[in-house]
Amino acid sequence: MFTQLRRTLVATLIASLTLGQCLPAFADSADTLPDMGTSAGSTLSIGQEMQMGDYYVRQLRGSAPLINDPLLTQYINNLGARLVSHAYSVRTPFHFFLINNDELNAFAFFGGNVVLHSALFRYADTESELASVMAHEISHVTQRHLARAMEDQKRNAPLTWVGALGSILLAMANPQAGMAALTGTLAGTQQGMISFTRQNEEEADRIGIQVLQRSGFDPQAMPGFMEKLLDQSRYSTRPPEMLLTHPLPESRLADARNRANQMRPVVVQSSEDFYMAKARTLGMYNSGKNQLTSDLLDNWAKGNVREQRAARYGRALQAMGASNYAEASKLLQPLLSADGQNPWYLDLATDIDLGQKKTSEAINRLKNAHDLRNNPVLQLNLANAYMEGGQPAQAVTLLNRYTFNNKDDTNGWDLLAQAEAALGNRDQELAARAENMALVGRLDQAISLLSSASSQVKLGSLQQARYDARIDQFRQLQERFRPYSKM
Repeated sequence: MFTQLRRTLVATLIASLTLGQCLPAFADSADTLPDMGTSAGSTLSIGQEMQMGDYYVRQLRGSAPLINDPLLTQYINNLGARLVSHAYSVRTPFHFFLINNDELNAFAFFGGNVVLHSALFRYADTESELASVMAHEISHVTQRHLARAMEDQKRNAPLTWVGALGSILLAMANPQAGMAALTGTLAGTQQGMISFTRQNEEEADRIGIQVLQRSGFDPQAMPGFMEKLLDQSRYSTRPPEMLLTHPLPESRLADARNRANQMRPVVVQSSEDFYMAKARTLGMYNSGKNQLTSDLLDNWAKGNVREQRAARYGRALQAMGASNYAEASKLLQPLLSADGQNPWYLDLATDIDLGQKKTSEAINRLKNAHDLRNNPVLQLNLANAYMEGGQPAQAVTLLNRYTFNNKDDTNGWDLLAQAEAALGNRDQELAARAENMALVGRLDQAISLLSSASSQVKLGSLQQARYDARIDQFRQLQERFRPYSKM
């Protein structure tokens, strides 16, 4: 979906703001660098940044090829939370998203939202390398680089920054519309913004490598991953997209290597979760390309215990993808026997059960999971198994709790809508679909669905009052978002 971002001109323009793009911070002495000549606060408050982030993440959900895989979402958010807990100047919550995109890239934007392209799992050989990219993006946020860029452009070209911001964020979600707007808006101010962004990149490297080390990862992973990018560009007619949106002159690599060399050497082993996430991403979300290769699985099979398990898990994934459920079950069984409570294994075992129409086995497997109460991945799996097993009432009970605790997860609302429809609860089905529409930025449709739901229940009832109150909330949200929708 983001293929047009591959164009050199466009990518260079996005470098100007998108990857300078980021949020909040107040400076802690440990992460403070020389001020770049702007307060970053006179343009946007933290509250405004979070509100804009809420608006744009809804657009992203509605238009980008997000990977809504509960296991992968949980993994990248847990990894991100570990890094954020060791960052300074954190002024917003952070949320991490994974996009199905074979171009190597990552970016951050308002509200502490960080987006990773799935291609990162193809290029990152270790968890420290993946974490180095995330630490860099987190540092863009904590140093408020987007607010700084906006302040700089407002001073130099008062009208340009407004159109540029809207165009760049539109390009994330809708490349065709965004590209045309970008080209016209930024043609006259491109060079000044590029040099500003290079300073942002250097600052994000310096702060990011500190975050990386404090989080227990190998600081050498940052210059190591940069070197991979440069090596790839040397032997390619076109550099990786990440180099177009994150300028990487040799000086950046040298500086990162020098800083890493001054830090205490550490030996860091990648977690089993990293290998499982890599196998799952390459095996299930690869845009039709065979990225979970036999060579990779063979290499893992000769590696440490974590890699060996990932090799077996990857082969089981491949067998399930080919609907060879018996082979998938055979490959997975030793992993289940060794660790029957592992959510990666339980999720795949459940999918195999459902593929074989063994819904009772799937339901019982999940109901007996020790971590069912606390793990949203297992809860979603169980709700889905209930639906496959013709037990929508049990699914509704579970999903009502799930959506209360995970209001921003479209998976939960979608399953709840299906379950309510199966029970013939038309108004509650419409209400669940309305929540989903709101999460993907379609507030008009959400209001329409809730209005229909309200008309189907008893006049003056508590349920009608609840629907009408939610309609009012969505209308207020529309008003708050109106300025951004005009950018």
